[in-house]
Parts: sequence; C-alpha cells; structure tokens
Amino acid sequence: MSAELKAKARDRVGKGASRALRREGLVPAVIYGDNKSPLSITVTYKDAIKRIHQGGFLSQVITVDVDGESHRVIPRDYQLEPVRDFLVHIDFLRVSKTSVLNVEVPVHFLNEEKSPGLKRGGVLNVVRHTVELSCPADSIPEALEIDLSTAEVGDSLHISSVALPEGVKPVITDRDFTIATIAAPSALKSEEGEEDEEAVAPDEVPATEVKSDDDNE
Repeated sequence: MSAELKAKARDRVGKGASRALRREGLVPAVIYGDNKSPLSITVTYKDAIKRIHQGGFLSQVITVDVDGESHRVIPRDYQLEPVRDFLVHIDFLRVSKTSVLNVEVPVHFLNEEKSPGLKRGGVLNVVRHTVELSCPADSIPEALEIDLSTAEVGDSLHISSVALPEGVKPVITDRDFTIATIAAPSALKSEEGEEDEEAVAPDEVPATEVKSDDDNE
C-alpha cells in the first residue's frame, strides 16, 4: 500500500498567493500528467517535509488525497528556498498501472563487517550512491542491495551483480557499470610495492672488454 498525503485544491495562483499560503504553513504544489489538466493543490509544510526527510521521496509512488479524491502520483521535483533551505513547491506526476518511470534508486551495502577485504583494511569506494532505473510504477524498489560478505580487496561491484525486480532495468544499458570497489589501504599498497621491488633482481653491470696490445697489432 502506497503512502498517503493529504491535500486541498487551490484556486489562488501566482507569487503573491504562494507567499500567503506559505505564511499559513502550506506548500503550493501541482499534479500533472496522464493527459489530464494540471491540478493546483496545497499540502501542509509539516507533512511534506517529514515525507522528504524519510528518504526516497522522489522514487516512491504515493496517494495524494485532494478533498477526498485520490490521485496516484510520484514526486518529480521539489524546490527549496536557497538561503533558508525552506520548502517552497512540489511537482507531482500522475501515474497509472501501465506507467514506466525513470527513477533514481539509492544503493545500500550489506554485511560490511563480514567483508574479507574490509577486514584487511580495505576501503569501500562508492562510485554511485544512486542508480537510475527504468521501472513499472508498481515495481519501484526502495533500494538496491549489494552484499559485501565475500568482497575482497581489488573487487569491483557492477550493476550485473545486483538482483533487480521483474521489469526493472538500468537506464544505462551499453555497459556493465561499476557501483563500488574495494580499494587497497595505503599500508597494504606500500607493502606490496616493497615486495615487488625486492623481487626484481638488480641489473648486472656488463664487464668491460679490455683490449691487449696484441689485438691492436
């Protein structure tokens, strides 16, 4: 069951009306898409900011109840006031059961404490904190999970190692891109470098040929 957000339709538009709504603790928003007319609404600041801080706001289908009428939507964008970091507007996109969406899904790493590479002092180098996926509206994963329990120093973790729900695929399809690597710690790199130097035999100095007087005759 999708999360729900209460809203009210609004007939006042424009900068002046929006400022007045914000003073009342409301956030102007709009619902658009699905070949229907845009619907201007307001949601309470408290409810909206709470939903945003819970995480995954832009990758979760929710139900917006507008004066008793339900709308299935996905938040597509929200604007913050640049100085005070204050929420000023939200855009919602209508979705249907047949909708396919491109969404940024966060990556979660599991069993870091069991990773042999990390136990040796390796460092988890995260290349992508999120991955853009093409998903049916009803199959958007909350997160991509990568198990590190067997990850060794030097391992690269690619998108091909992630189990995706049916119908879900990465937007990037031309390569098996890297999500994270287990990098060697600097101390281990130094030790390996010294071992490599010891394994290389010093160059032999070629003997100088000494010509005798007989050779010159």
